[in-house]
Amino acid sequence: MKTTEIRRLLEKYYNGQSSEEEELQLRSYFEAENIPAGYEAEKAMFRFFSENASVPLPSSEFENNIISAVDAAEKKIFIPVYKSRILVYSGIAACLLLLFGSYIFFIYNKRPRDTFSDPEIAYAETVKVLFGVSSTFNHGTRQLDRVRKLEDAAVRGFAAINNSSRIIDNNLKNLDYFQQAINMVHSPMDIVKNK
Repeated sequence: MKTTEIRRLLEKYYNGQSSEEEELQLRSYFEAENIPAGYEAEKAMFRFFSENASVPLPSSEFENNIISAVDAAEKKIFIPVYKSRILVYSGIAACLLLLFGSYIFFIYNKRPRDTFSDPEIAYAETVKVLFGVSSTFNHGTRQLDRVRKLEDAAVRGFAAINNSSRIIDNNLKNLDYFQQAINMVHSPMDIVKNK
């Protein structure tokens, strides 16, 4: 397909005047690997449309399933009045017990006590405990590598989207220049016609 034909079909496509056959021609053309420079954004767009062409329709029971799920959730949330009073009273009792226990703990535990009489043994024990905490922490963070890989993939995906939007924006700026040129060309003609 020639570049002029592609340009004509794309213009019709962007104006909403293309037929289904022309859109299929564009789709099949942009699925090829070798396309002229400057059409990378269109290639990405048509590739996206091809990959996401089929959207499944919801089942006929979809609405009924949602309504029944909402009803079931509302029934679980409803708490009778007598149960809510029990929850409030037990919460108040737990707070009072916690305050009383804290008071007793701080009254009878006024001064700190040393557990080691030799400072070198205390230092060695501190290093041992900190090393254990560090190795446990490092072991726990190894599980986050999968999350980092997902985050890296998302960053790469957003970079590709940003690149595509930048290309589209540049192409739209070119169209703006054409529109301004057309307006400039038509302006003197309007002045002559009005005289």
